[in-house]
Amino acid sequence: MSKLFTFEEVAKHNKPGDLWVVIDAKVYDLSRFQNLHPGGISVLSDEEVAGQDATEAFYSLHRAEVLDKPQYKRLQIGVIQGQESIIKSPVPGDLSLVPYAEPSWLAPGFHSPYYTENHRKFQVAIRKFVDEFIYPEAQIKEEDGTRISQELVDRMADLNINALRLGPGKHLKGLKLMGGIVEPEAFDYFHELIFTQEMARCGARGFGDGLLSGLVIGLPPVLNFGSEELKARVVPEVFQGKKFISLAISEAHAGSDVMGLQTTAVKSEDGKEWIINGTKKWITNGTFSDYFTVGCKTEDGFTVILVERGEGVETKAIKTSYSATAGTAFVTFDNARAPIGNTLGEEGGGIFVMLSNFNHERWVMCCSSARSQRAVVEECLKWSAQRKAFGKPLNSLAIIRAKLAAMISRAECTQNWLENITYQMCNMSYKQQAGKLAGQIAFLKAYSTSGAQETAKDAVQIFGGRGITRTGMGRFIEHYHRTAGFDALLGGAEDVLRDLGVRQALRVMPRDTRL
Repeated sequence: MSKLFTFEEVAKHNKPGDLWVVIDAKVYDLSRFQNLHPGGISVLSDEEVAGQDATEAFYSLHRAEVLDKPQYKRLQIGVIQGQESIIKSPVPGDLSLVPYAEPSWLAPGFHSPYYTENHRKFQVAIRKFVDEFIYPEAQIKEEDGTRISQELVDRMADLNINALRLGPGKHLKGLKLMGGIVEPEAFDYFHELIFTQEMARCGARGFGDGLLSGLVIGLPPVLNFGSEELKARVVPEVFQGKKFISLAISEAHAGSDVMGLQTTAVKSEDGKEWIINGTKKWITNGTFSDYFTVGCKTEDGFTVILVERGEGVETKAIKTSYSATAGTAFVTFDNARAPIGNTLGEEGGGIFVMLSNFNHERWVMCCSSARSQRAVVEECLKWSAQRKAFGKPLNSLAIIRAKLAAMISRAECTQNWLENITYQMCNMSYKQQAGKLAGQIAFLKAYSTSGAQETAKDAVQIFGGRGITRTGMGRFIEHYHRTAGFDALLGGAEDVLRDLGVRQALRVMPRDTRL
C-alpha cells in the first residue's frame, strides 16, 4: 500500500538535496535524481516545481509513458491523501477515447454496415497482439535500425499472420488464423484492413516496412503464377518465417515506368536455366531476403522470375529517411541463375503478373496511410489540449482548430472512401476488381498520400520545435513528417496514379454522350 502524504508535507521538501514533487497525485522524491535530470537542476529547483504539484509543468515537457519506465517508477514514494490519479497508463488492447482517434466503427455509439461481430473479435485480438509484441519492438528497431527479430516473426507465424496479410484466398485453406478466431473461408478484405491499420498504430514507418512487407508484395506473384512444385517449396517456408522474400522491380532508370526496366534474363545453352544480369534499387526487405521476385527483359518481352539468393546475387543497404530495419537494398544480379521452372506466368507476360498485384499493394498502402493520419490527429488533439501558449490552451486558438479540422476531415474522408472500396473488393471477383477498381484505388492512394503530407506539415506547426525533434513530446510527429513522403512514391507516384485513374475513366466513357 502506498504511503499517504499531504500537500503541506510535500511542500517542506523544496530544496536541493531534499526535493519532492507531485505529479498526478503521486509523490516523487527527486533528491538523488535532480543532478541527473536532462534539463538541469534549475528546472526542478523552480519554485513552481520543487515541493509543489508539478503535473502541468511535467506534461508540458514529457510524454506520459516516461513515468512508466522502471527507473522513474522507483522514484515514487507515495500518493497524496484523498486524491486519485487522473491520467491512466494505456492497457494493451484498449481503445482510445480521444475523438477521432479511432475509425468511427470502433467509436462508442457509432455503427457501420461493413463490420461484423467477427471483425470486432478479430480487431480485439490483433490490437492486443500489436500492443504486447509488435509496438515495443517497433520503438526499439526504428531507432537502432537492426533487422526485425526472429522471435517476433515466429510469433506471427504461429498465428498465421504472415499468411493472412495476403488477404483472402486459397492460400488460407486449412490454416488456423489468430488461434481460430476467424475461419479461413470467412476471412475477407475487412479482416486484412483491420490488421494493416492496427499495425500502422506503431508509428514506426521503417519498422512497418521491415515487418515483412516484402512478403505482401513479393509472394503473390508466386502464389498466383508459380508452378505447383514451386509453390509447394517456397510458400510454406515464407509463411512460417523461415525464408524471406522481396519484390525486385524498380531500377535506377525505371521507377513507375515498369516497361523501361533494363535487367535482362537469357536462357542457358541447355535451356534449363535463366541467366540474370542487372541491378534493382530501393528494394524493401532486400538486405535480408532469401528470394527475389524479379522483373526482367527477355527475348519475348517482360518476364517475372523468382531468383534465390546465391552465387551472382548481392545486396547492399541503401540509406533512406527512415529506419534501416526496412532492409531497403540495392540488388545486383551478376550472371545469377534461376531454373526455368521459376518463371512466374508466361514468358513475355510479366506485365500481367505485376499488374495483378498492384491494386492490392496500393490498397494496403491506403489502409496504412488512413490509420497513420488518424494517429497524428490523436497526437495533435492531446497536445493542443495540454499545451498552453499566451496563457491559454493551444486549442483555444482559432488557427489551431482550423488545422485540426482539416486534419480530421482528411482522415475521415480517406477512411470512408477506403471502406467503400474494400466493400466492393469483398463483392467482386479479382478480374472485376482489376477492371473497375484500378482507377478508384489509384485515386484513393494519391488522395491519401497527398493529404498525409498536408497533415504532417500542419502537425509540425502545432507542435512547433518539438515537431522537428526526434525524441520527447513530438517524436511521432517528427517521424511522420520525415517519412510521410514514402507512401507518395512507393507503389506508384501520385501524379502517375492520378493519370491512371483518369485514363481508366476515359476507357469507359460512353460514345453516345454529349453535353
